Amino acid sequence: MSLAVLKSRALTGMEAPEVTVEVHLANGLPAFTIVGLPETEVKESKDRVRAALQNARFDFPAKRITVNLAPADLPKESGRFDLPIALGILAASGQIPGDALDEYEFAGELSLSGELRPIRGALAMTFAICKNTQSPRAFILPRANADEAALVSEATIYPADTLLQVCAHFAGFDADAKLQAHRVSAPALRPVYPDFKEVKGQTQAKRALEVAAAGGHSVIMVGPPGTGKSMLASRFPGILPGMTDQEALESAAVQSLTSGFSVNKWKLRPFRSPHHTASGVALVGGGGTPRPGEISLAHRGVLFLDELPEFDRKVLEVLREPLESGHITISRAARQADFPAKFQLIAAMNPCPCGFFGHLNGKCRCTPDNIARYQDKISGPLLDRIDMQIQVGALPHQDLLKQADGETTEIIYARVEAAFERQIQRQGKSNNYLSTTEIDQYCKPDQAAEQLLRNAMIKLNWSARAYHRVLKVARTIADLALAEQIAQAHVAEAIQYRRALREQ
Repeated sequence: MSLAVLKSRALTGMEAPEVTVEVHLANGLPAFTIVGLPETEVKESKDRVRAALQNARFDFPAKRITVNLAPADLPKESGRFDLPIALGILAASGQIPGDALDEYEFAGELSLSGELRPIRGALAMTFAICKNTQSPRAFILPRANADEAALVSEATIYPADTLLQVCAHFAGFDADAKLQAHRVSAPALRPVYPDFKEVKGQTQAKRALEVAAAGGHSVIMVGPPGTGKSMLASRFPGILPGMTDQEALESAAVQSLTSGFSVNKWKLRPFRSPHHTASGVALVGGGGTPRPGEISLAHRGVLFLDELPEFDRKVLEVLREPLESGHITISRAARQADFPAKFQLIAAMNPCPCGFFGHLNGKCRCTPDNIARYQDKISGPLLDRIDMQIQVGALPHQDLLKQADGETTEIIYARVEAAFERQIQRQGKSNNYLSTTEIDQYCKPDQAAEQLLRNAMIKLNWSARAYHRVLKVARTIADLALAEQIAQAHVAEAIQYRRALREQ
């Protein structure tokens, strides 16, 4: 038969649409043409495929070879189509049987010797195979990608090291030559994180981070250099509620798009800390072929922005919509891509240009105008979307010389997990994602708390968004206290978490 048809997958954002690889051999002058909107990496596959087939001792047909990647209007990129193209040529030329090819999907980049190299997005492709069909096809791919692909429990994964192994699987001459289905056991133990006990003092900051972890709230920490802001942030993922299997798969699928995932990171909360020179595209994603940015790579984890005022103001403004919606849409002239972005923002900054405003040593010489100008680098609309603002003050020297004796990460985590479970049982989501209607339903303060809120709203000139965010933080504080209704003490604590910077 001079025609072979195989199935593979492309990548468009988080989606992996099916691609039909059609290979046709015709008489005429020898030629090798790939059509179907291939990008440079795909066009170059004809040279890799030719060398791989010849080095594997197959005959490369001296015919007019046409490879069509359908649908024709879907851009195709990367070397993942090498394996299906090579198999299509072999099946069309009769060198391997093509009867069973329709039962599988294929992806893999070929080296010139015929070895299979890893690809990006294997987990996203496996997701798509199992999601879009009732009886998903088996998936043949490089062994280096097998562990992550096998995390999708419904999938049947056949890893291979070389093109010859895949061909032997379909030749069927020897049962021992058949590829073996791959299974992986995800680590059952809770991931290990740095311990909060190592942070000396900062009781108030630890309490605020506990509240933030329990309710999914964003935080900005303000304090002089060397007070432990970065140290607190790096330990924050350890007190977040445990990831469900679905959340872990979502996070892993995003990271697999950049080849940044391994099974050792299973259920480990992502912690992304981009440098302050990062561009807006680096944060939210983009490029000619849209790739996820830092906010998507931090999906279901933590995005830590240290030295927040040092980021370009335009870069910070791109965080506004994702903080509200939990996803980002990258729009380009030729295509669009959606990426999830449910991350917790933890930011840190100095209170003034020199950093020592309010420090015990009293050596700050910044004028009030300089301080105001420095803090104004963070716009009011962005600051309005950050739930909590906390002071991280300098510790006295005698406290620094003492041995650390605070609570461990596991103790704080237990309280956070209990409070989070109360939220799931009550409303099915964390407090941070409550809608306006749900806030009215689940965040009802008692009379004294309502009066305190009203007074604070008038005195501090809050926006409606700030008011609702204070209510959600108060609801989280009540959940940590195992209280059914929001009391005055819960509201008072929540109000204190919005006054580290200028009043809004």
